[in-house]
Amino acid sequence: MLLAKTLTSSTFKLALIAIGTFGVVVSAIFSYVYLSTSSYVRSRSDRAIMTEYLSLEGAYERSGRDGLIALIQQRIADKSFADNVYILVDPSSAALGGNLKAWPSTVKTTRGWTEFRASEPLPNTTNRPLLRAMLGTFPSGDRLLVGMDISDLDGFTDQIKAAVISGVALIFVVAGVASILVTRRTVGRIESINATSRAIMLSGLDKRIPLCGSNDEWDRVAENLNLMLDRIETLMGEVKQVSDNVAHDLRTPLTRMRGRLEKAYHGQRIGEQDQLLIGDTIADLDAVLRIFSSLTRIAQIETQARKGAFRTVNLVEIASEVVELYDAAAEQDGTRLSVVGDREVLVTGDRDLIFDAIANLVDNAIKHGRAGGQVVVANENMDGRPVISIAE
Repeated sequence: MLLAKTLTSSTFKLALIAIGTFGVVVSAIFSYVYLSTSSYVRSRSDRAIMTEYLSLEGAYERSGRDGLIALIQQRIADKSFADNVYILVDPSSAALGGNLKAWPSTVKTTRGWTEFRASEPLPNTTNRPLLRAMLGTFPSGDRLLVGMDISDLDGFTDQIKAAVISGVALIFVVAGVASILVTRRTVGRIESINATSRAIMLSGLDKRIPLCGSNDEWDRVAENLNLMLDRIETLMGEVKQVSDNVAHDLRTPLTRMRGRLEKAYHGQRIGEQDQLLIGDTIADLDAVLRIFSSLTRIAQIETQARKGAFRTVNLVEIASEVVELYDAAAEQDGTRLSVVGDREVLVTGDRDLIFDAIANLVDNAIKHGRAGGQVVVANENMDGRPVISIAE
């Protein structure tokens, strides 16, 4: 779960972009090093071959074919030229001298540079070497090949190439692992904050974000969020206290007022109009008292004081009582009021508060709905959860 969130996080995507950019730069640098080294190694061997070829060409011009053959034999006998290869052939490609037995069959040009694999091992080698050579044709038709064994140089450049590829691959692997570890740590801290936030939304403001003790930026963020939660909890407590105080302070005078009105209602009456006025006043006061009673119950519930009194109630029964209560008012507006859905929708809560909530919704639907419309109170168990909806 955490790995999936790590791989899909924006931090990991940014890390991949950084790795890609860094990898391109490193690859370009390593490629430049490889090409420069390979070019330098080849240029050194080419200069040596060219110098030797010009030397032999000068000998041919001074002493002719026989003088060139004699010089080639001297070079072959000299151990300092052990890596060099020579061959001089006549116009019919018959070998006249050199340490190659025949003109290479893979070489089709008559002048310039060429590379080829020897047809057989040289006297100082066990394998067929890779040769780089300079070719030339004299006016007489004789052809001269001067070359050098570059197997070691080729192996050296291959090693550099392998080192470059391995280095780039290792950098990508290390960078990828490092980015996953860093992103995983970041996602883990974010997930801890998210989990605490979800717990706060579900159970209340008493939860706090855990600290790792590293005193890094994530700990500072968590500390600030915890301080913010402390402040919110304090403010919510003050609001609850104010609501509770208001409800308690107004309950007594309203109760006294209702008592006096009720006494006047049942006492001697001056006229029917006075009785009607007193009756309406009592009804209004009853509504105010219900409101403040609801405020008190809500405050107690939020402070965990009334949850022990919660009971399992059937929303269908409560909705039916509300519909029965408002049926007459709905008929006066020409509105049809009905209850639909499952026969039993159970929920745990305060029955009076649930009744007040449904009643307020139904009352608003009747008052603010279109005339002659229909208000439907639907109760159902949706995916194992009780749901009640009021639609107009």
